[in-house]
Amino acid sequence: MRILTSITVRRYLAVLVFSVLLAALLAVAQQPQGGAGKSGKKGGGPRGPEPLVMDDHTGFESIFDGTLKGWDGDTGYWRAENGMIIGETTKEKPLTRNTFLVWRGGNPADFELKLEFRMNSTNSGIQYRSVELSDVGKWVLKGYQADIDFQNTYTGQLYEERGRGFLSMRGQLATIPGDDQRPKVIANLKSGDDLKGAIKINDWNLMHIIARGNTMIHIMNGQLTSVFIDDDTKNRAMSGLLGFQIHVGPPMKIEFRNVYLKKY
Repeated sequence: MRILTSITVRRYLAVLVFSVLLAALLAVAQQPQGGAGKSGKKGGGPRGPEPLVMDDHTGFESIFDGTLKGWDGDTGYWRAENGMIIGETTKEKPLTRNTFLVWRGGNPADFELKLEFRMNSTNSGIQYRSVELSDVGKWVLKGYQADIDFQNTYTGQLYEERGRGFLSMRGQLATIPGDDQRPKVIANLKSGDDLKGAIKINDWNLMHIIARGNTMIHIMNGQLTSVFIDDDTKNRAMSGLLGFQIHVGPPMKIEFRNVYLKKY
């Protein structure tokens, strides 16, 4: 009579478990995709989330009615025209510092913002969870910014205006892991150059910003461009103002339309 050692028993058990798992996997693989098995029970149709619809505004509210009602900025540079918010500088009327158009509808904390933008030069941005710096001047904001520039060097990244600077470059998932520390890349989403190819020049682009807790997500034309997790409790903002930027520099025009907000 053969006496089984403990090692032999463990080997037999391992082979048995592997055989059972393999049989189960093969049985699943042979089932029709999304259909019914032999029991006749339905599999529930297509698997996974619904397909991407970039201009879906379900649950959102429009915060731009075609006028600058509810918005506050220097009307020498900002105007509403043909269903657009337009910020423009000229050679005759340049800026000496960045100026902002501020939405006065509240200080959103957790939210999603969807809008379209088009620009012809220089640099701009979409501010959120921001504060006004009245000691610096009127219509000056400090805070998170979904960056936009005509050369698309920075478009889609997360920058902090008048704060900690570059937080998450285009194509990065980054974090500040603790108070007063520097940003750290956790993973690369996709190369910045690959994502640059999805940005339209001299045409309309869709920006989708999601702020939930200490996590900020930027999406451009359906492409995930930047994710940032802010664990810097001393310097982060959990709510604040929304706004649009005109940057100092050569003459430029930035246009925004279809501005929709969903608050949580």
